[in-house]
Amino acid sequence: MKKYFNITGLCVPEKHYMVDIRERVAQVRDMVVRGDYFTINRARQYGKTTMLNALAHELKRDYLVLSLDFQALGDEAFTNEYAFSRSFSTVLLNELAYVQETKILDVKELMVLLEKLLQSLTESFNLTDLFISLQAFCKKSPKPIVLMIDEVDSATNNQVFLDFLAQLRKYYLDREKRGAATFQSVILAGVYDVKNMKRKLRPEDMQKTNSPWNIAADFDVDLNFSKKDIELLLCSYVQDCGVKMDVDLMSGLLHEYTGGYPFLVSKLCKLLDETVSRMEAFGDKESVWTKNGFLAAVKMLLSEKNTLFESLIDKVELYPDLKQMLSELLFSGRIIEYHALTPSIDLAMMFGLVKNSDNTVVPANRIFDTLLYNYFLSRQEMEGKEISCAAQYDKNQYVVNGHLDVRRVLEKFVEHFHELYHDQDDAFVEESGRKFFLLYLRPIINGVGNYYIEARTRDLGRTDVIVDYRGEQFVIELKIWRGDQYNKRGEQQLMDYLDSYRQRKGYMLSFCFNKNKKIGVHEITIGDKVLIEAVV
Repeated sequence: MKKYFNITGLCVPEKHYMVDIRERVAQVRDMVVRGDYFTINRARQYGKTTMLNALAHELKRDYLVLSLDFQALGDEAFTNEYAFSRSFSTVLLNELAYVQETKILDVKELMVLLEKLLQSLTESFNLTDLFISLQAFCKKSPKPIVLMIDEVDSATNNQVFLDFLAQLRKYYLDREKRGAATFQSVILAGVYDVKNMKRKLRPEDMQKTNSPWNIAADFDVDLNFSKKDIELLLCSYVQDCGVKMDVDLMSGLLHEYTGGYPFLVSKLCKLLDETVSRMEAFGDKESVWTKNGFLAAVKMLLSEKNTLFESLIDKVELYPDLKQMLSELLFSGRIIEYHALTPSIDLAMMFGLVKNSDNTVVPANRIFDTLLYNYFLSRQEMEGKEISCAAQYDKNQYVVNGHLDVRRVLEKFVEHFHELYHDQDDAFVEESGRKFFLLYLRPIINGVGNYYIEARTRDLGRTDVIVDYRGEQFVIELKIWRGDQYNKRGEQQLMDYLDSYRQRKGYMLSFCFNKNKKIGVHEITIGDKVLIEAVV
């Protein structure tokens, strides 16, 4: 069967195009050999389940690997300790039956132990009783036991689960202190960092907390795909399909836009292979695996509704402080210092929305950056309804023979912004000017072009918007006017930046608070570069 790019569930090397994760698996194996208990907490669709499956395959020669999924337990399993003990023992028995059936190891004796335990359970049975039984279970095992539990998020807000973690902690410490029989390693996988969960140890009025999982080792294995990872992935595809492509270019684009987020890499490759290839604009597979084909796939991805994007937006809506922080990051240009203990930053990191770059919070990748801009702008369209409607009304003026006329876009924006908001104060212009330009730009390029914000230039003074439209690229610098000298430096910065994009023409939109300012658009030539400058 022909391999394909998989974006749902477990990836299997024999069926799917996959990044080689053997080196990462070896790193995790070292943690298991040390006897570490730890959590693989990464954002949704980050390859956690694929990692667990590959790790289980790697460990089965030396360990009895028991892989559980807490989603299979259901909510009722967490109603009390008796219900949890029964459900946990049942899924453990089912996993042993699988091990026995596949003849990986003879575990009949362990199955008998669990069957007797299930038969003896009464309503008074609790987690202490369960772990006494599990201690005997671990003693009888023919090999050290590695317990893997996927989808622990389904239980993280439940007291029974916290007590279960506390019991794991107790037996881990007993193992270190007096050699008590217990699991060789326990691996929990989910989005939320279980290590940071708090469990009350005192009455409510004492407000003292401690973590039931503070024995967990840090999990520092990087699950992001590097450019080299993506390059090897594409080479495998090229070898199978016989497609000619500039692998260095395509792997660079994929890494640049996704930051190596596994789902995004696979999704864009899948769109290129299966969807863009059917578009009339691309006659064959080789024309698909180009920059134009890639940008078409990016546009498709950002316009679709998928479970990852829905999950991310749900999280933004669920946590008001997170929403506020992201809004400030995107629109105000405020530099947000990275502090791991700041709740909103911790959440944004955990959900994969941002990353730490030189101790500064920045969007994790261009795809999420644009997704968030689109989300916030769609929520704020009523606030900027007039400017957005003006763009729709003038839309037919901006495309001439299939080419976007960015100068005309700036001219009309200056005209409409001055007409609509000339009586607003400086604070309004500084806070909302760049946001309103994006609200103006979106309906003009929507459905045909893409835009993103260049992270390297995102600060209080300037923000560069990169527009891709029908194979052409435009760099538009949005800035607050800080005087002639500052503007001269801005012009030089923009010219240097144009070199990195191999462009000879750039655009600058300045929001000026000088009451005697001269609004409008003019053109200047500096060296071999042409700058179109607009002032509003």
